[in-house]
Parts: sequence; C-alpha cells; structure tokens
Amino acid sequence: MQHAPAVEYQYYFFPLVYIPALIIGLPGNLVALFVFLKITPRTAFSVYISNLALADVIMLCILPFRIHYHINRNNWVFGDVTCCITGTLFYANMYMNICFMTCICVDRYMAIVHPHNYQRLQSCWWSLVVCVVLWCVAAVAVVVFVLMGPLETNKDESRRRSCFENFTKEEWEGRLGGYSMLCLIFGSLLPSIIILVCYPLAARRISMIKSKMAQRAVKVIYTILAITLLCFLPNHLAYLLHLLRRMDVIKSCTSVNVIYHARRVTMALVILNTCLDPVLYYVTTSHFRKEAPFSTELKGNSPDLHPDEKKKPEQNVAC
Repeated sequence: MQHAPAVEYQYYFFPLVYIPALIIGLPGNLVALFVFLKITPRTAFSVYISNLALADVIMLCILPFRIHYHINRNNWVFGDVTCCITGTLFYANMYMNICFMTCICVDRYMAIVHPHNYQRLQSCWWSLVVCVVLWCVAAVAVVVFVLMGPLETNKDESRRRSCFENFTKEEWEGRLGGYSMLCLIFGSLLPSIIILVCYPLAARRISMIKSKMAQRAVKVIYTILAITLLCFLPNHLAYLLHLLRRMDVIKSCTSVNVIYHARRVTMALVILNTCLDPVLYYVTTSHFRKEAPFSTELKGNSPDLHPDEKKKPEQNVAC
C-alpha cells in the first residue's frame, strides 16, 4: 500500500480552513439559493447560478464529516458506506461547481460577445436541460466509481482507517488511474480552460464601452477569473501531478513530498470558493442585494452592471 508522507499539520490545517468555510459559506449559499429560486421570470443566468449555489450547499453539508476525519488524525469511523456517500458527493460537487461556473461563463460570454446569437440560446428550458444533463453525468460517474470497489482502506502500521486515501499501487494502475484522469480532464481542466479563454474575451469587449458601469463589469469579470485561478486551477494541476505520481509516470522521490503538500494546500483552496461565491452573488446580482434577509425592499429582477440594462435586459454584462 502506498503511504502518504506523515505530516502533522494536516490534522489542524484542514479543520482551520473547513470550519470557517462551513460557518460562512453554508448560510450564504442557502440564502443565495432561496433568493435565486424566487427570481421570476427565470433566465439562463438564474438557473445556472442557482445550481452553483446548490452544488456549494451539498459540498458544505459534507464538511462536518471531513472535519471530524482530520481532527481524528485521518481516522474514518463512520464505515465504508458513509465514506462512499460523503466522499463521492464531496468530490462530485467539487467538479459540478467548476462546471456550473463554466456554464455561467459561457452564458455571459455569449450575451456580451455574440448578443444576437445569445437571444436564441437564453431560454430557461435550454439551461435547465444543460443542468439536468450535468447532474445526470455526475450521478452516473458516481455510481460507476462506487461499483469499482471499496473506498475505505486500512493503514498497515495502525488500526486507523482512511477514506478516499492510501489506495494501493495496483488500484491506481487498475481501477483508479484511468477513471481519475478522465474526471480530471473533462470535469476540471477543460472547464478551467473555457473560463480562462471566455472571460478575457468578454472583458475585452466590455472594455470598449466607455462608461463607469462597463468598467465595473470588467472588474467583476477579472475578480471571477482571479477566484478561478486561486481556488480551482492550483488544485487541478496538483491533482494532475498526484495522478502522474500514483501511476509512476513521475518517479522522483523528491517530488513525492512536494506533490503531497501541494495537494493538501490546494484542496483547502477549493473549499474557500464556497465562501467567495456568496460575495460574487452579492456583487454581480441585484436580486441578492435587494432580496436577501438583510435588505429592506424587494425590487428589480436583473443584474445591474450594464448602463442600458433597464432598456435592454438581454444585454446584461453581469457575470
């Protein structure tokens, strides 16, 4: 069995990140989900962002199990079934998070760069179909992964049990390697590339509009791009190196510790996204500012970052 480097800091590091993320992110995303579900008429943007909030909520609901796991020195005490359910939901919704962010990115890109074509694609039903397909693909991927074998493993030197860790070399070369690489490519790297391409192109088009509103929209776009670079891309790259190491493509002994530490840190960065998403909801969407519990009145039904939004709501440039 392949053992991860023994490091004490992870038993404190993950809870220190996860607990604040749970306290801040869960209420924020629940409020956002409640607000976005009230939006009428529904738009493609509201459908995608509602599903993003839902993916955040599901991932945050799993965090108490992960927190206990790390505080208990990476010893899983809830059994293989619970490990299977919480682990697959945790990682599946991490992929769903970046996929829905990609949908929002493409939606905003089409609205800004190709507004005429966008009019034919902004149907609420079209976005619902996209979201249902994504959830179905995630469900199938989870079922396939679960049927591939147990996810709770033993450690040789102690009686502690790991969850989603310490798989054998044979398992990585067999059931885990190819499957994990496919998930990484289509669930992480490809969506990240789409975001990295679409947002700068949209920002370039908006920057041609000489107004304060347009300039603020550019700032919002680059803020979202920065969050993607901070929270998701490092994890994707670290996980790619992790897979290459597990499949013995990377054989350097020195790289083992570096990749392991990078994997730990970037996993924490992914969770920070669940705290930052409510901030983005507040910045980019007038609904969240006007209909959240701390607001005093309910009015408006579209993002408010475009100078001509009241006349042409389809030309919104909120992201």
